[in-house]
Amino acid sequence: MLRMSKLADYGTVILVAMAREPEAVQSAGNLASVTGIPVPTVSKVMKMLVRGGLTASLRGVSGGYLLKRSAALVSLADIIAAVDGPFGMTECSLAPGVCQQEPICGARANWQKVNRVVFEALRQVSLADLAGPVLSDVDISAIRAREAAPLVRAVARREKRI
Repeated sequence: MLRMSKLADYGTVILVAMAREPEAVQSAGNLASVTGIPVPTVSKVMKMLVRGGLTASLRGVSGGYLLKRSAALVSLADIIAAVDGPFGMTECSLAPGVCQQEPICGARANWQKVNRVVFEALRQVSLADLAGPVLSDVDISAIRAREAAPLVRAVARREKRI
């Protein structure tokens, strides 16, 4: 299974909370209460996001963190890279010469192709997209009932004959 790190996931959750109030200076404690992520973890992730250039740290009594760029200009790929480092599905996707199997590997070129496609997909999803309105589940019970009605009638007719 391919997945990003838990810290990158937390970084995404924290940045979504910040993007919903882009003008507000957010403390680690406030972000922890809004996201449900423990304060020490929020602090650790925020340091990574500051180093990655996605947030700015403000010192002082009313200090905290601010988004450095508009949420529309921050991609999911940017967030993952700020926390996890360069994106790569496999070792050989990052740089040549990292994997010992590279000279005889028949899958390397295809993994690099997969890496490019996944990276591009991550690049196309912005923090603004992630922070947008939460889609709610649609109640489709009426549709299911309508689809099931002919079957229910057919079963009822069959039972009357028996």
